[in-house]
Amino acid sequence: MTDSNDTSPLPFAPASLPEQIAAQLRRDILAGKHAPGATIKERDNAADMGVSRTPMREAIRILAQEGLVVLRPARSPIVAQPTFKQVSDNIEVLTALELLSADLACQTGTDDQIKAIVDAQYQFAAEYDSREPVDVFELDMQVHLAIAQASNNDVLIETHRSMLARLWRARYLSARRQDSRARVMRQHTLIIDGLVKRDADLVRLSLSDHLEHLLVNVRDYFESDDSDQAAAS
Repeated sequence: MTDSNDTSPLPFAPASLPEQIAAQLRRDILAGKHAPGATIKERDNAADMGVSRTPMREAIRILAQEGLVVLRPARSPIVAQPTFKQVSDNIEVLTALELLSADLACQTGTDDQIKAIVDAQYQFAAEYDSREPVDVFELDMQVHLAIAQASNNDVLIETHRSMLARLWRARYLSARRQDSRARVMRQHTLIIDGLVKRDADLVRLSLSDHLEHLLVNVRDYFESDDSDQAAAS
């Protein structure tokens, strides 16, 4: 596979060749190279990446399991176009998982795990203005993944990773809002402060506010997209 200047997209640290290919396709989808509804041509993408069609096919299956791609019988897969209802339902579940993760992190997270969250936030803040948007987004998600990891509940960690995968594009769209930087930094700071103090109430309040803006931003995106389509028709 050709060099693509990628950092390992989280929460999917690629190991096998299909996972590496899926990682690059995932980044391309987030960056808009493959728009919602666009076909993912197996042969063309394999040629572009310098790989065979077999690992490309497996990579596409990985993205289909995450909900980023829709498989179609005897036709090329397409980039998923979830409805607002589908996305909002997923956000509702993800919110419950992240709040539970934070509660458990305050109760059972080790000092090293709390430090890992602090370090992830430090890197996110330090590199926010110097990295590509997709890279910054992945650093943001690393903070949330570190909180889930500190829950020390394997079922919760795996379920959270799965739900985060399904909302990867929605969270990216929310993070790209122009007004998000100051707000996200403020909310992250309060969340981290609460975790360091083991103050579950403060963490829950700050995290709830943070995730509520995710739903607001996603709703605004869908309403804006609907308006653009209506104007074009």
